Amino acid sequence: METIWFCLVAIMIAMYVLLDGFDLGAGAIHLLVAKTDAERRQVLASIAPVWDGNEVWLLAAGGVLYFAFPALYASGFSGFYLPLMIVLWLLILRGSAIEFRNHIQSAIWAPLWDVLFCASSLLLAVFYGAALGNVVRGVPLDASGYFFEPLWTNFRLGEETGILDWYTILVGVLALAALVMHGGLWVQWKTRGAVNRRAGRVAGQAWGAVIALTALVTAVTLRVQPQVALNFRTWPWGYFLPLLAVAGLAGAGWNLVRKNERMAFFSSCLYLVGMLTSVVFGVYPMVLPARNPVHALTIANAKAGAYGLKIGLVWWVIGMILTAGYFTFVYRSFAGKVEAEEKLQDSWGE
Repeated sequence: METIWFCLVAIMIAMYVLLDGFDLGAGAIHLLVAKTDAERRQVLASIAPVWDGNEVWLLAAGGVLYFAFPALYASGFSGFYLPLMIVLWLLILRGSAIEFRNHIQSAIWAPLWDVLFCASSLLLAVFYGAALGNVVRGVPLDASGYFFEPLWTNFRLGEETGILDWYTILVGVLALAALVMHGGLWVQWKTRGAVNRRAGRVAGQAWGAVIALTALVTAVTLRVQPQVALNFRTWPWGYFLPLLAVAGLAGAGWNLVRKNERMAFFSSCLYLVGMLTSVVFGVYPMVLPARNPVHALTIANAKAGAYGLKIGLVWWVIGMILTAGYFTFVYRSFAGKVEAEEKLQDSWGE
């Protein structure tokens, strides 16, 4: 049962990355692909109907994590307290920028929120990547199951690690490049005109960076976390997961060249799924690796009671059926390209 919940939490996190990932990517490239106020409205209109619903996956994943692995929730949220507060403020700034931008007509008001929207989206992508890097690298857990990490120490992979070191920053840069590509492909798919062309160009440039960074991060990860190589040797079928990432990355590049916007975006989704599932497979059965492997939190010592997990599974299935119905309805309702630039003001209530 604990393995099932380990997979379910991974699925929910993957859904958050796929859906809110293109929101973050769109924000990160906002100032690059949109040069005028009308074009910036066009970018915002491409995510406006769905961005807040996409973020619910983060809350849902946190709730499921608390239910299924309470020891991990307690340890992780106390040890990562500082970066979690930073992420919370960045999420608040990003949401505020989207909602407040068009409330006042001013030469200063809209550009201010545009910069905040872009900066908060960019920093969130980096922090999410650094968080993933911390999980793969391992944290300084002690025998009590708790730890504390400052934002940084000496940027080395020693016993006194910080949230940011050379490895977690490297993973953060890869996350940023991947989400820029993902967001660029989404904006290209949802827009027309100059924004469409610029988004495709940015996505193509990011695609090249993702190839190089993926290869580099993979090679380094195999040295930083020995469990990853061990798991792939133990269960060779797991090689199918990184092959999904390779296929997705190749498909994104191929479909960019062929101008198949829809398939390019879904290829990017396949790459992200392949990468995330490869990480999950690589660290299993650990849910939070430790610098000293003896103190690592695993699915066995971090799980909730067996009866609760069984009952929770029933409610999880019901909740996911309702969620799938809601997201299917929303995305179908707002399918296709966003409105032409001259009509965007109506869609923003002005």
